[in-house]
Amino acid sequence: MFIFNFKVNGSKIFKYFFTGIVLLIIGILIFVSIKLFLGAKNEKNISSCMPQNSISKISSKNYTNVLKAVHENIDNYVGMRINFTGYVYRVLDLTDTQFILARDMIISSDFQYVIVGFLCELDNAKDFKDETWVELTGEITKGDYHGDMPIIKVTEIKAVDKPNEEYVYPPDESYIPTSDIL
Repeated sequence: MFIFNFKVNGSKIFKYFFTGIVLLIIGILIFVSIKLFLGAKNEKNISSCMPQNSISKISSKNYTNVLKAVHENIDNYVGMRINFTGYVYRVLDLTDTQFILARDMIISSDFQYVIVGFLCELDNAKDFKDETWVELTGEITKGDYHGDMPIIKVTEIKAVDKPNEEYVYPPDESYIPTSDIL
């Protein structure tokens, strides 16, 4: 009868354990590097916010999701044509050919809101007074307004009545206000 005497060598177990952990970390780093360098994109967010047809209609339900997605990934949307409704809003540092096609985004249960919107360019922009509701179709371009900014080059515009759903709501994900005035 044989009795095996098994001797546990602490230094060998530590070496195997340490080698296994190092190989696991190297594997994770390789995986992350491949994803990073190949430019892994979140296709789900892009396709859920804006349909990929010739002219994408933006509604009050998906307005802020589209606005957020386009501002965060301008290059993915350059050249896309969109159609949406809002009111003309201007700030002091816009040129004569620029305006913001704005909506009021509700940010609290007592109906406090902030103005959100796309910067638009149109040769006859002065023909549309502030707070005029319009429907426009245009192409997303990349421009500069206090940094990289999506700018809608307007191809069609017409005055419309104020819609029933004049307010929009924050994007589906958690929203952090950019102002402390609230």
